[in-house]
Amino acid sequence: MCLGIPGKVLETFERDGLPYGRVDFGGIRKEICLAYTPEAVPGDYVLVHVGFAISRLDEAEAEENLRLIREIEDSLPADPFQDDSERGSPGVESDRVAVQQRGEAENEEESGR
Repeated sequence: MCLGIPGKVLETFERDGLPYGRVDFGGIRKEICLAYTPEAVPGDYVLVHVGFAISRLDEAEAEENLRLIREIEDSLPADPFQDDSERGSPGVESDRVAVQQRGEAENEEESGR
């Protein structure tokens, strides 16, 4: 699975025989290869994965994608490495405790022999 981020094409140019564009991602601007979307022009929205625009989007699709990405981001814990048992999804802390408890049980088993 990959994650594509929508951005708005600000300008297009050519580099080494390939089409490129300067693309805006909410204030962050990057140079993106447009080889898969050579028809993209300034004002278009493109879906970008690892530096390549992989498809064109209309503005409504781009806004919907950004809304969904924000929704996912807002649902994540502030610290993904801290136990988040209140939300019903154990984090790394729960895994560490389980491993520690398993090790203690094995030690007790060995010392009882």
